[in-house]
Amino acid sequence: MYNFYVRKTYFTTKGVMTVRKLFLFFSVLLIAAALMAAPLKVAFIYVAPVGDGGWSTMHNEGRLHLERVFGDQVVTDFIESVPEGAEAEVVFRGYAQRGYDLIFGTSFGYMDSMVKVSQAFPDSTFMHCSGYMTTDNLGTYFGRMYEPRFLSGLIAGAMTKTNIIGYVAAYPIPEVIRGINAFAMGVQYVNPDAKVHVVWSNTWFDPAREKEAAESLLDVGADLITQHQDSPAPQQAAEDRGALSIGYNSDMSAFAPNAFLAAPVWNWGPFYEYVVRNVIEGTWTNEQYWGGIKDGVVDIFV
Repeated sequence: MYNFYVRKTYFTTKGVMTVRKLFLFFSVLLIAAALMAAPLKVAFIYVAPVGDGGWSTMHNEGRLHLERVFGDQVVTDFIESVPEGAEAEVVFRGYAQRGYDLIFGTSFGYMDSMVKVSQAFPDSTFMHCSGYMTTDNLGTYFGRMYEPRFLSGLIAGAMTKTNIIGYVAAYPIPEVIRGINAFAMGVQYVNPDAKVHVVWSNTWFDPAREKEAAESLLDVGADLITQHQDSPAPQQAAEDRGALSIGYNSDMSAFAPNAFLAAPVWNWGPFYEYVVRNVIEGTWTNEQYWGGIKDGVVDIFV
């Protein structure tokens, strides 16, 4: 005799099992889709205001480039005017605690803080500009700025009349010293009689101090001023005194329209795009990136 009850029970149980499997399958798909759709959270920490007209302005242009290229695939944030030292560590740690996937530190003095925080947050990726220390999830990057610095030295050596050229420099660290040496080599190449005089401001962004440093060089006969700071204050000092100037970081001609000759400049957008794409695709490594004019990271604006 056919047992209808048993057959009915069998198919009912089987149907429940099938529904559960389908539910589990679609739940996994939904979770995977949500994870795929989640934007990459990217943070930038700047040592000066984004409106400094120089270093931090150009890094922020790189951040905006990411938003234009990736759209809703990324969410970016930044904090400006973060001093190097203990305060920077708090900022880096805060972004990591809030689940940021990729964190850029854009000043040399952030190095120790970034090493420490990267080791505490292995699930975040960190990139440090101009440093030399790495960890498993901390890479470094900088550009061969000595290339356009040399070219700007050629211009300075050809344009000076007094053969005294003033260089307002920030701190005696490798990136700054490289720039001074490259510039001086360019000057000497075209004008062996010219001398480059250096004054240290011991600041990245202090317009008043930087302008004062430039004025001290003008007072001893410099007829051309160049710089390694974030603000255009040395350019303005040259403009005010009827001297010539060579900027740094960005096109600073608007700040010294009569004095400005040229500027070694940064273009961070393509590099930041390269890093973000690697993180999204899972191909990021803790490399020490070192791009030059041929890579589009640095150039000279004339």
